[in-house]
Amino acid sequence: MQLRYSFGLHPDTGQQRSLARAFGCARVVFDDAVRAHEEDKAAKQPFPRAAELSKRLITEAKQTVERSWLGEVSAVVLQQSLRDVETAYRNFFASLKGDRKGPKIGAPRFKSRKDSRQSIRFTANARWSITDKGRLNLPKIGTVKVKWSRTLPSTPSSVTVIKDAAGRYFASFVIDTDPAADQARMPETDRTIGIDLGLTLPQTPSTPIAVLSDGTKIDSPRFLRRAEKKPKKAQRELSRKQKGSKNREKARLKVARAHARVADARREFHHQLSTRLISENQGIAVEDLSVAGLARTRLAKSVHDAGWSSFVSMLEYKAARYGRTLVRIGRFEPTSQTCSTCGVKDGPKPLNVREWTCTACGSVHDRDHNAALNVKTAAGLAVSAGGAPVRPGAIPAQREETGSHGFPAQARAA
Repeated sequence: MQLRYSFGLHPDTGQQRSLARAFGCARVVFDDAVRAHEEDKAAKQPFPRAAELSKRLITEAKQTVERSWLGEVSAVVLQQSLRDVETAYRNFFASLKGDRKGPKIGAPRFKSRKDSRQSIRFTANARWSITDKGRLNLPKIGTVKVKWSRTLPSTPSSVTVIKDAAGRYFASFVIDTDPAADQARMPETDRTIGIDLGLTLPQTPSTPIAVLSDGTKIDSPRFLRRAEKKPKKAQRELSRKQKGSKNREKARLKVARAHARVADARREFHHQLSTRLISENQGIAVEDLSVAGLARTRLAKSVHDAGWSSFVSMLEYKAARYGRTLVRIGRFEPTSQTCSTCGVKDGPKPLNVREWTCTACGSVHDRDHNAALNVKTAAGLAVSAGGAPVRPGAIPAQREETGSHGFPAQARAA
């Protein structure tokens, strides 16, 4: 399995200028490739091949006065930018044909130099390296200081340098993990569990983000709700600044940094919680919720603050990495309407009903705990005496190399 290990970068002033130059050159090559595809489409000509684009937009363009500055950056960065265009068009056509799962995606669009996020990728051909002193040596940029938070488990196959909206720099390494070593880190267990994901509403601060089938309730830190004063204040200051001014750019950075702190705290919480659940349980069942649909309701802010999608994605790739079983049940399963004791469907209930009594058997249920029990039952989780799952797990979700649109912020791979 391929995973990303991200670390903070601290380039000096000269290296920041070199990175800005590399970001700009990669963006120009990307836009030139998109323009070439659009021109051929308008002329009803077949799309150009990657080798043809590389020759025309990189090799020959460097010989012209208008694009001579492309030679100031590593050629691998430009080649990877072309590769991103090809991947984007491949995904677009696969989405049109219905071969690609998920919502429909559009054709690649031009990038802007005003985009708040920039990235470039170096493969092994670029001859980048990590020095003995722990610095990242990048071609035509220099040796950049890295803030290492852990040791890389193996030699990376590529590194993506990212500048996020808050002005922070990251190095994202792609690592091929060892399945045997990963599964040895987490020995098998005979425990299985169901998870009912919940909401934390402003008027009901005690509502947990998740309730487990064993009765454990995990309270939501409500990161955005607790810290929203700073983003609101920063946003008001931004709205007062004149567009295009330096003060507006400073105010924009304040807004981005305020939101980045919230996102980082939420991501860290999700990593810790998902790792604990994966290490303690051989099988895990969750609901396949329609987060996009819930985000269009009056509960949108609470839905985004909970971060269900990222949490379940972490459970998916960690289950695949450590040999666990993760099962998603259908979103239309009536887990909150069914009695977990006798199995009688008791009908829908509004969100403010947190406890109810079954009309058939008289059992008193906590709404969320009852739903977690039904999630586990619907998934059909069971383990044998030896700890191996009887029911096969879901399709592994790997975190692969995703080009210039990869995972942007600091991440924990475990």
